[in-house]
Amino acid sequence: MNSVNEKEKKLNFALTKLKNLNFKNPDIKKNIENLSSQKNQLKIEKQELEEKYKTLEEDYNNLSKKLDDLQNREKIEQKKQLEFSEKIDELNQETDTLLDEIDKWQM
Repeated sequence: MNSVNEKEKKLNFALTKLKNLNFKNPDIKKNIENLSSQKNQLKIEKQELEEKYKTLEEDYNNLSKKLDDLQNREKIEQKKQLEFSEKIDELNQETDTLLDEIDKWQM
Protein backbone atom coordinates (compact mmCIF):
# COMPACT_ATOMS: atom_id res chain seq x y z
CA MET A 1 0.00 0.00 0.00
CA ASN A 2 2.92 2.25 0.74
CA SER A 3 4.18 1.97 -2.85
CA VAL A 4 0.75 3.03 -4.16
CA ASN A 5 0.91 6.17 -2.00
CA GLU A 6 4.45 6.89 -3.20
CA LYS A 7 3.39 6.46 -6.83
CA GLU A 8 0.42 8.76 -6.24
CA LYS A 9 2.69 11.41 -4.72
CA LYS A 10 5.11 11.13 -7.65
CA LEU A 11 2.25 11.43 -10.16
CA ASN A 12 0.83 14.45 -8.33
CA PHE A 13 4.28 16.03 -8.30
CA ALA A 14 4.69 15.39 -12.05
CA LEU A 15 1.23 16.83 -12.72
CA THR A 16 2.07 19.92 -10.71
CA LYS A 17 5.28 20.39 -12.69
CA LEU A 18 3.36 19.96 -15.96
CA LYS A 19 0.75 22.51 -14.87
CA ASN A 20 3.47 24.98 -14.01
CA LEU A 21 5.18 24.71 -17.37
CA ASN A 22 5.21 27.98 -19.21
CA PHE A 23 4.46 27.24 -22.84
CA LYS A 24 4.97 30.88 -23.64
CA ASN A 25 8.67 30.37 -23.16
CA PRO A 26 10.20 30.94 -26.64
CA ASP A 27 12.77 28.19 -26.15
CA ILE A 28 10.11 25.59 -25.41
CA LYS A 29 7.98 26.82 -28.29
CA LYS A 30 11.00 26.72 -30.59
CA ASN A 31 11.86 23.19 -29.41
CA ILE A 32 8.28 22.07 -29.99
CA GLU A 33 8.34 23.55 -33.51
CA ASN A 34 11.68 21.84 -34.21
CA LEU A 35 10.33 18.54 -32.96
CA SER A 36 7.22 18.97 -35.08
CA SER A 37 9.35 19.77 -38.12
CA GLN A 38 11.55 16.72 -37.49
CA LYS A 39 8.45 14.58 -37.03
CA ASN A 40 7.08 15.75 -40.39
CA GLN A 41 10.43 15.14 -42.07
CA LEU A 42 10.56 11.64 -40.62
CA LYS A 43 7.03 10.96 -41.86
CA ILE A 44 8.07 12.05 -45.36
CA GLU A 45 11.20 9.89 -45.24
CA LYS A 46 9.16 6.96 -43.95
CA GLN A 47 6.69 7.33 -46.81
CA GLU A 48 9.53 7.50 -49.36
CA LEU A 49 11.14 4.40 -47.86
CA GLU A 50 7.83 2.53 -47.92
CA GLU A 51 7.39 3.43 -51.60
CA LYS A 52 10.94 2.27 -52.37
CA TYR A 53 10.26 -0.94 -50.44
CA LYS A 54 7.10 -1.58 -52.45
CA THR A 55 9.00 -1.01 -55.68
CA LEU A 56 11.78 -3.35 -54.57
CA GLU A 57 9.25 -5.94 -53.52
CA GLU A 58 7.53 -5.76 -56.91
CA ASP A 59 10.91 -6.04 -58.65
CA TYR A 60 11.79 -9.03 -56.50
CA ASN A 61 8.48 -10.73 -57.28
CA ASN A 62 8.91 -10.09 -61.02
CA LEU A 63 12.47 -11.39 -60.98
CA SER A 64 11.44 -14.44 -58.98
CA LYS A 65 8.74 -15.19 -61.51
CA LYS A 66 11.19 -14.79 -64.40
CA LEU A 67 13.67 -17.04 -62.64
CA ASP A 68 11.00 -19.68 -62.12
CA ASP A 69 10.06 -19.44 -65.79
CA LEU A 70 13.70 -19.81 -66.83
CA GLN A 71 14.17 -22.79 -64.54
CA ASN A 72 11.04 -24.43 -65.96
CA ARG A 73 12.26 -23.81 -69.50
CA GLU A 74 15.62 -25.26 -68.60
CA LYS A 75 13.98 -28.39 -67.17
CA ILE A 76 11.90 -28.76 -70.32
CA GLU A 77 14.99 -28.27 -72.47
CA GLN A 78 16.91 -30.87 -70.47
CA LYS A 79 14.02 -33.28 -70.83
CA LYS A 80 13.97 -32.70 -74.59
CA GLN A 81 17.72 -33.24 -74.79
CA LEU A 82 17.40 -36.47 -72.85
CA GLU A 83 14.60 -37.66 -75.12
CA PHE A 84 16.66 -36.70 -78.15
CA SER A 85 19.66 -38.62 -76.81
CA GLU A 86 17.45 -41.63 -76.17
CA LYS A 87 16.12 -41.45 -79.75
CA ILE A 88 19.65 -41.24 -81.10
CA ASP A 89 20.61 -44.28 -79.02
CA GLU A 90 17.59 -46.14 -80.37
CA LEU A 91 18.52 -45.19 -83.91
CA ASN A 92 22.11 -46.28 -83.33
CA GLN A 93 20.88 -49.63 -82.04
CA GLU A 94 18.58 -50.03 -85.01
CA THR A 95 21.42 -49.09 -87.35
CA ASP A 96 23.67 -51.64 -85.71
CA THR A 97 20.96 -54.25 -86.05
CA LEU A 98 20.44 -53.38 -89.69
CA LEU A 99 24.16 -53.51 -90.38
CA ASP A 100 24.28 -56.89 -88.73
CA GLU A 101 21.39 -58.04 -90.92
CA ILE A 102 23.11 -56.68 -94.01
CA ASP A 103 26.29 -58.50 -93.05
CA LYS A 104 24.31 -61.73 -92.65
CA TRP A 105 22.72 -61.33 -96.06
CA GLN A 106 25.99 -60.62 -97.71
CA MET A 107 27.60 -63.78 -96.44
